[in-house]
Amino acid sequence: MSFYDQYVKLRDISYDENFANVTDQDVERALQKEHLNERDYFALLSPAAEKYLEPMAQKAHQLTKQHFGKTMQLYLPLYLSDYCVNICKYCSFSLDNDFPRRRLTMDEVEREAQVISDMGIKHILLLSGESHTHSSIEYLKECLKVLKKHFSSIGLEIQPLDRDEYEELVAHGIDGLTVYQEVYNEEIYKDIHVKGPKKNYRYRLDTAERGCQAGMNAVNIGALLGLDDWRKESFITGMHASYLQNKYLEADVGVSFPRIRPHAGSYQPKVDVQDHNLVQAMLALRLFLPRAAVNVSTRESPTLRDHLIPLGVTKMSAASSTEVGGYSEPNETQSQFEISDERSVAEMKEVLKQKGYQPVVKDWQMV
Repeated sequence: MSFYDQYVKLRDISYDENFANVTDQDVERALQKEHLNERDYFALLSPAAEKYLEPMAQKAHQLTKQHFGKTMQLYLPLYLSDYCVNICKYCSFSLDNDFPRRRLTMDEVEREAQVISDMGIKHILLLSGESHTHSSIEYLKECLKVLKKHFSSIGLEIQPLDRDEYEELVAHGIDGLTVYQEVYNEEIYKDIHVKGPKKNYRYRLDTAERGCQAGMNAVNIGALLGLDDWRKESFITGMHASYLQNKYLEADVGVSFPRIRPHAGSYQPKVDVQDHNLVQAMLALRLFLPRAAVNVSTRESPTLRDHLIPLGVTKMSAASSTEVGGYSEPNETQSQFEISDERSVAEMKEVLKQKGYQPVVKDWQMV
């Protein structure tokens, strides 16, 4: 049994028709309930719910305070390598994009770690292009020897691995896993992933579950919004997160809402996901899964991120670089995508404090 068995049922729903049939009464009923089921979640993602964003926001704010307090965990991504064996239409690291590739040496990992640590950040997310050769288990373990001296929490976002490989990395200090399905629509998935192991939809879909089975403390999932209808993709993402929460009670399950950003290549998103669409997706998820962590990255603009702070967000990146070696040697190589919010960690801390939030940089250590 895996989430794929649920996905097979979810993919055959007549989404356009069912979303159109949701009434104001359905939305109001969902807003009055303490515990939402999947039908309530569906209603809150519908066009009918758009006029209820304010009461949704108020309830989301209260639920987030109840479960997380007025805190915000800050983290930074650290890119180790941009070598990739996949051809994906929407990614700068795609194998068919011609640019000088790079993988950090241990001395370079140390320099990157020192720059990030000097910012006061103690939670990082390791990223790379998807290449077992260049982001091997042995290479990652060498990196961890360096990074554990600087950071209290180290997450991973690389190519999907087998359960025993995740167990090995957990034993060496990895405590979190992020994996985006990119798009849950299996037909679109096959079209945009042209070549490479990433074409294996089912293996990628089961990655988060393998991470839970391997003992990851936190698992974060999401869909890259813009590749298909955002309401449908958000609904299936929420159902996936619910599945993981219910099956792996010891894991902290989180959801991200990344939107496609400019990148190397000519691929244009199928759907234009507007700001208010993103807000609705986040609010509906918070009301459906009050205990889920919700992450917003520097893909989004400073103004939007500031407005999202009280709406259910629990984790935010700051001062991010999406290029290999980008902290100690900025603008030296290809970034994975363009960021929108370039504010420093100190600036983000000040914004949070002005809004009455405590920035968290180390396992609930507040500054």
